[in-house]
Amino acid sequence: MSPVIPLIAERSEGCATPAVIKQRGQREVFCGLTGIVWLHRKIQDAFFLVVGSRTCAHLIQSAAGVMIFAEPRFATAIIDERDLAGLADANTELDRVVTQLLARRPDIKMLFLVGSCPSEVIKLDLSRAAARLSQTFSPNVRILNYSGSGIETTFTQGEDACLASLVPQLPHTDERNLLVVGALADVVEAQFRRLFDELGIGPVHFLPPRNSRELPPVGPNTKLLIAQPFLADTLRALEARGAQRLSAPFPFGAEGTTEWLRAAWNAWGRQQTEPTKFANVVGPKRERAARALARQRLELQGKRIFFFPDSQLEVPLARFLARELGVVLVEVGSPYLHAKLLDRELALLPAGTQLSEGQDVERQLDRCRAAKPDIVVCGLGLANPLEAEGMTTKWSIELVFSPVHGFEQASDLAGLFTRPLDRRTRLVA
Repeated sequence: MSPVIPLIAERSEGCATPAVIKQRGQREVFCGLTGIVWLHRKIQDAFFLVVGSRTCAHLIQSAAGVMIFAEPRFATAIIDERDLAGLADANTELDRVVTQLLARRPDIKMLFLVGSCPSEVIKLDLSRAAARLSQTFSPNVRILNYSGSGIETTFTQGEDACLASLVPQLPHTDERNLLVVGALADVVEAQFRRLFDELGIGPVHFLPPRNSRELPPVGPNTKLLIAQPFLADTLRALEARGAQRLSAPFPFGAEGTTEWLRAAWNAWGRQQTEPTKFANVVGPKRERAARALARQRLELQGKRIFFFPDSQLEVPLARFLARELGVVLVEVGSPYLHAKLLDRELALLPAGTQLSEGQDVERQLDRCRAAKPDIVVCGLGLANPLEAEGMTTKWSIELVFSPVHGFEQASDLAGLFTRPLDRRTRLVA
């Protein structure tokens, strides 16, 4: 079997200190409530109660696409005119709704009170509400809160806020362990767990867990592998508990997944005692992913792509597309460029990559139209208008909802970019 091909270029060739267009203006993004759509599927005994308006309820219901006969693990405690006018005590009303909910759903073991724009406007203190309700329903139900308000956040920051609220609840440990941070599809989590077992790395825990009663331990000997690039607040909270982040690219594509796993392998010091094991375990999987990507590269090589800021996945995805599929990066926009989280990613971008942080949507639209890229990655609010202008678009939210991490999903991730181009070709034909 051939050894693992070195994939990481020298840092000096990358984009570690690029010029960045700083944008401050009108934004086109979803709010952080959208994270509930994947979080309620991940933590299987948790419930997410949004304290918001009917608009919040419609957003979550539409984004989740829940069938009418399903009983989901999220809902909205609707703030109506009486609450806004001060004719009703919002805290009393919230207590009543929570009591009814927990009486109806005894399977709930963790309840998140999720703030929204309306609850913040009326200054409803959900942290106090969570503490008050915890005294009533503890120990059967743990009640936490976080903000999913879209006033200052993008939609993936809902997950960041949720996971950060869990960190104070994590038990302490002095044992050396690995904590993988970020919501992953169950199939992806199972694949990574098998890989860590094959490499002899462990114990391994995942945050968020599938069961709220199985919160992972954390302490000064905990090593962190961050699976999602938008978890800055969660990382800070975990580091405050003594955990140490392993610097690595994110596990998108064959290259990113290899180096992400290598960071854990090096941290466990296994390369000294078993110098060939990493190549033997990871090599065949990386090569299989690379062969699958070779077919996708034929369709994407030389295509020009423009990223609008939306999910904070933009920089890792740009690295994957440029280095493994030969895509030309016109502009890579992101709501926030967290230098610490993206240190390895920025170093791997092609030299001269144009980055932008934040958004001034009209100016960025002008740059996009002038560049005439082959594909535009953007939010739903921009996709249809750009399609009407003749551009090919990819919904950024689909890249968050779909299983895209790891070796087995590398070809599927590339397919999310080839399909819009194929659709455009068929429409023209």
